[in-house]
Amino acid sequence: MMNDLSERLITFAVDVIKLLRKFPGTTEYKIIINQLVKSSTSSGANYEEAQGASSKADFTNKVRISLKETRESNYWLKVLKGVNANEKLNQEINNLIKESQELKNILGSICAKTKRK
Repeated sequence: MMNDLSERLITFAVDVIKLLRKFPGTTEYKIIINQLVKSSTSSGANYEEAQGASSKADFTNKVRISLKETRESNYWLKVLKGVNANEKLNQEINNLIKESQELKNILGSICAKTKRK
């Protein structure tokens, strides 16, 4: 059975991709979209890899990468919000920024706990 954090990371990546489909294919949006798809999907993929880690150090490293990718997603979502003028889409972006912040907090807490042990 998948844990709640795995589920949230998958849902986050899927929601980001669904949102990004609503933006035009201009050069700047293509760059933002590419970065966001990579970082949002990488967060969950690295967390999944952490679940099958070969050692505590491997686990910690994968969770740290997941945290970094979540931080990057948070950054690109804020850039996207900054260049977007559509209020309805900005509400969706705000929801994803909030979720990425919560995911950052959870992953950061896991990193801090594994560091202390």
